[in-house]
Parts: sequence; structure tokens; C-alpha cells
Amino acid sequence: MKKLLFAVLLITSPIISNSQEVAPKKPNGYYSNLTLKISYALGGLKLMDTDFPLPDNIKEYKDIVYKTVEKKDLKLDIYHQKNISDTTPLIIFIHGGAWKKGDKHSYWPYLIPYAEKGYITATIQYRLTGEAIYPAQLNDVISAIQWLQENANEYHIDKNKIALVGGSAGGHLAMMAAYSDASLKIKGLVNLYGPSDLTTPYAQQTESVQKLIGASYQEVPELYKMASPITYISKDIPPTLTFQGTLDELVPYEQSDNLDKKIKEAGAISYYHKLKGWPHTMDMSVKVNEYCQYYMDEFFEKYIPKN
Repeated sequence: MKKLLFAVLLITSPIISNSQEVAPKKPNGYYSNLTLKISYALGGLKLMDTDFPLPDNIKEYKDIVYKTVEKKDLKLDIYHQKNISDTTPLIIFIHGGAWKKGDKHSYWPYLIPYAEKGYITATIQYRLTGEAIYPAQLNDVISAIQWLQENANEYHIDKNKIALVGGSAGGHLAMMAAYSDASLKIKGLVNLYGPSDLTTPYAQQTESVQKLIGASYQEVPELYKMASPITYISKDIPPTLTFQGTLDELVPYEQSDNLDKKIKEAGAISYYHKLKGWPHTMDMSVKVNEYCQYYMDEFFEKYIPKN
């Protein structure tokens, strides 16, 4: 049912016109999720291709074990152009899935384009809530980042130019890693509709959050706070680029509103793109993805330049 609803959100004709002029212009959105369901049958929007073959000019390192915990091998994948010779900035992608599902392959529509743009890209596996509760997921993400830094020379990685990208639960983990562990020296963070505050009434009551923490908010309120990226915001966190849709029914847009506000109040750098009339995982729409990549390109060129 969720997959059907997601498809509804994306394969429809826009019916809200956003007049704000930007370069590129914000993609037109929708009036409500009901209109998305109704217009689903009409078709119209093109979805991202998620199953295209590996290009001939890209080298793949598949299923590298970066950590073994409780007899489970945790793996990552790396991609870069075959003719690479110099040390190159690295973009690490962290998948979503409410911390309970998803896999590292889901960022294929980003991994390959950014490898073709001249970056090294990596995608990582972490333990899901069916295997372990928080902070296992964060610990795994940090371990993967550290492994990539320690093995940077073997893969032409410039360990001083690393950025993180995460969507939904992956956005939460990316923020937690970048904000709570300064030793990782992350230079930039792209947050795609990730929850930043698990202490809000809505988050407290969300089943996926309760499964992540392993207890209710009433039982361990301090752990909910400790698992919230917003707790760690200071002037020293890396620059953050956030994308959020106003029709998001999984992560309320107020989460990103407050994140942007708190970052700026702390004196750190925040870029915030709130897309009116778009849902969760909105970047699976071709035109939303193109919009996001345009501003991601600018962000990476500024904070992890290739030369």
C-alpha cells in the first residue's frame, strides 16, 4: 500500500503553480495527497530509472566488508571513473527506510551520476531495527565513514573532502554522524527530508521511532533527545543542505523548518529548499531529482571542490 501511495505521489500531473523564480524553477507541486491519488491514474510525471546498468566508464567495488558485528558482515560499495588518478572528494550515501528496511543499492540514481560527474561515491549498509536498536545504526555509519577514511589511499579518496547524503532515516543518521562526531571532519551534509527531532509529540508516537529506540519516550526521554540531531547543533557543525516537501506524511515539514532555524541561530550554515506540494521521497520524480541535483552540485562544488 505504501509503495502504491508513493507511486501516486509521483506519477501525476502538477496542479499547483509555484511562481517563485529560481534557477532552476521549483517543480510544480500538488494541492493535497487526495489529488495525488486521484491523478495517479492519469499518468504524467516521469520517475527516476532505478535499474539501469553500470556504465562502462565507472569502476565498481561491490560488497566490501567494513565491519563484522555479532557475526554479521556489514558492507559498502564504492564507485568512481575508471581513469581516475588524483585524490578525489567522496560523497557517502546513507539509505532510508524508517531504520527498519531499505538497502544500500537504493541510491543507485545518485551513486552513478555523481561518479560520472567526477566524484567518488559510496553507499553503506547498517543494522536495521529488526537486528539491533539505537545507537547501533549510528555506530555502523560512523564505522563505515572511518573505514573509508582509513582506506582512502586505496580508492583515490581525498579524506579531507567528504560529504554525506541521506534520505529520511538515512538523513537522520547522516545528521547524527556529522553533528555529533566532529572527529569525522565531514565537510558538508545533504539532508533529504530526514527527521531532526525525535522528541516531538508526533515522533514520540511513531512506531518506527519507538522501534529504533527500543522503548517509549516516557520510559527513556533522554535517549530520544540524545538520538535527535537537533540536540547537537552548534556553530561548528558542517554546512547543511536540506530538501523537504510540504505534503510529507512521514516526516512533517516542521522538522526541517525548525532544523533550518536552529542551525542559523547557532551561526552555522544552512541552505533550505522547501518544495510546496511534494511528498516524502519526492526526489524519485525526475524533475524534483533534477532540481535537487542542481543545488547539490553547487553545494559540493563549494564545500568539497574537485580541484
